[in-house]
Formats: sequence, C-alpha cells, structure tokens
Amino acid sequence: MQFDKKSAIKFIILLGIISLLGDVIYEGARSVNGPYLKILGANAAVVGFIVGLGELLGYGIRLVSGYFSDKTKSYWLFTIIGYGVLITVPLLSLTGVWQFAALFMIMERIGKAIRSPSKDTILSLATKQVGTGFGFALHEFFDQMGAIIGPLIFSSLFFIIGTGSKSVTDYRQGYSLYFYVFIILMFVLIITYFLFKNPEKFETSEIQSKEHDKLSRTFWLYTTFTFLTTFGFVSFVLIGYHLKRNNIVNDTAIPLFYAATMAIDAIVALIIGKIYDKLKKKRNNEKAGLQLLFIIPILTAIIPVFVFSKSIVLIFIAVFIWGIVMGTHETIMKAAIADITSIKKRGTAYGIFNTSYGIAIFIGSSLVGILYDNSLILLIILLISVELSTIPVLIKLNSEIRSKRNASK
Repeated sequence: MQFDKKSAIKFIILLGIISLLGDVIYEGARSVNGPYLKILGANAAVVGFIVGLGELLGYGIRLVSGYFSDKTKSYWLFTIIGYGVLITVPLLSLTGVWQFAALFMIMERIGKAIRSPSKDTILSLATKQVGTGFGFALHEFFDQMGAIIGPLIFSSLFFIIGTGSKSVTDYRQGYSLYFYVFIILMFVLIITYFLFKNPEKFETSEIQSKEHDKLSRTFWLYTTFTFLTTFGFVSFVLIGYHLKRNNIVNDTAIPLFYAATMAIDAIVALIIGKIYDKLKKKRNNEKAGLQLLFIIPILTAIIPVFVFSKSIVLIFIAVFIWGIVMGTHETIMKAAIADITSIKKRGTAYGIFNTSYGIAIFIGSSLVGILYDNSLILLIILLISVELSTIPVLIKLNSEIRSKRNASK
C-alpha cells in the first residue's frame, strides 16, 4: 500500500473510529463515576483523591511507556495492550464497594497510559501528510463522538428505568453494556493494525532530516505551561459529584451534561485545528500555532467561579466553557508535540508531556476535593491564581517562537 495523503486520511479515520469506540466505553463511565462512588459511600475528598491518583498513574506511566515505545519501536504492541485494559470498565458492573470500583477506575487510566504515547505517535506520523492541526482535530472529532455516545448510553438506560434516584444495581447494569462495545473495538483495532503495520512510512525522510534529536527549550516551556493550566482545570468527575451532592439535577441529566461538553469539544476541535494550521502556514513557522494557547488559562479561570454554584444557568455556562477548553487541550496540545519534536523522540516527548499533565491533574484534583469539603471560596481563589501564573510562561514561550522564526529568516 502506498502511504500517501489519501491513505493518511483513511488511517486517521480508522484510528478515529477506534478512539470513538474507546471513548464510548471510558467516557461513558467517567460521566457517572462520581455519582457512582457517592452511592457506594465515598466522600468528596476520596473522590478527588481517586480521580487524582488515577490521572497521576494514567499520565505518569506514559513517561515509561513512551520511552520504551521509542526504544523498541513497538508502537502497535503498546497500543493494542493499552486498549485491551479497557475491559476494566465493563468489569465495574461486578463491583459493590467503592474500593473495588476505585481499583477498576484507576486500572482503566493505567491502560490509557500504556497506549497513549504510542497511539499519539502513530497518529502524528499520518497527520504530517494533511496538517497536524487538522489531522489531530479530525481524530478528536471522532473521539468526541464516542464521548457523546458513551454518556448517552447511561442516560438512555436511566430514562428507561424511570425517574427517581438510581441504585447500585442500575449503575451496574449500565456498566455491563460496555462489554459489547469492547468486543467491537478490539476487532477494528486488529484490522487497522494489519492494514497499517508500518505507519512511519507516512512521515517522509525529507521532513525527518530537518529535525533535531533533542527536546527543545520550546518543548520544556510548553510542558511547563501545560502543567500550570491543567492544574487549575476542574475534573468533570468532581463536577458530577457537585451536581449529585446538591441535587441540582437528577441522575439522568448528569451524563447528558457530560455529553454536551463532548459535543462542544468535537466542534471546537475542528475549528481550532484549522486555525492552528493556518497560523503555521501564514507565518511559515511550525510553532506559530502555539500562540493560540492564550485562550486556555483565560477560559479555565472562569470555570470554577460558575461550576461550583447552585445555579443551573451558571453551571451550564461553565460546562459549555469546559467543553471549549477540553477541545483546545485535545487538539493544540497534542498537535504541538508533533511540531516541536523529532520522530525519534516523539514517543518520549508525549510521555514526558503527559506525565506532567497527569501530575498536574493529581495535585489539582486532590486539592479541589479537599477544599470542596472545607471552603469553596479558597478553592476558587486557588484555581484562578494558578491560571494567572501561566502568563509569564506564555510570554516566554511566545518570545521563543518569535526568536526561532527570526533566526530562520
């Protein structure tokens, strides 16, 4: 098979379908994990810790999996094993105490850690044929379609069951439905592997020869910025917990809120991806798209002010903004790694980047959980202050981008 632009589109779509099915499973579960833990007896601090620990392991392990995927070039092996661990989500249907549920939730994050650097590296190779911004945006669009369908499975089930508070049995029934999706996912994944065993053929030697084999100052500034802005980004699990604890909406509506954020995410991804590529082309600089990052801390700082209120209108606005921020995270942040690192270091770069991302979520989610039980005012002040701290880093990053552009003239 000739790995040209047409093949690249086909490959990106297949990876998108795989991600769609994966998101149906784990995003569907994440939309109700908070309320489920609440029913099983966990408090906000415990939920925050579980979310944080899961993300810490889920991103921290990527440092190791990314490094070894580069060393062994076994990108497909790590991808297949990582998706296989998604079996832990339907296994939640067998749990009855929060400790076991927490274990499966954390294992699901570990599976994502195993596959993500390799999957992102494989995807980045194909995106070089069509534009990294558009390629990652197209993949994200499919990804978020799954993230919409997943929560709707729970909402539909709860709607069929009827009104009123849902029991542990109701949640178990919902989790069990993902067994069927998991089987389809693994089938499509294996087919895609046999069609595109050597995705490195997508990225031409002409492109590779221009790259350096070390991680640049731009990469480290970018990673620092990502750490800070992610620290202040509230997890939807805690948002769902807030909605459940205060009886702001019923159980059926919580997954619908999450589905709405995923729909916004999908639309924003396509728009922001196109703008990202246009900026690079207009300024003839592969790193120029990073200048879009300024919108992330501004919007992220608004979320806690609205989302921890008891006003359904303010919470809906916050959820809308949350979807915009997530769409920007999933498009720009992943596409940028492909533009600022060489193919030889890309798995390692994704691993380092995602480890930083996970540590930020771990610390942030744990603190949010603790402060939520004690002082919402302090919680909001902390998150806004963290977002403001990204400004100096962003200024340095933009300065670095401009200096590289001037040096290339």
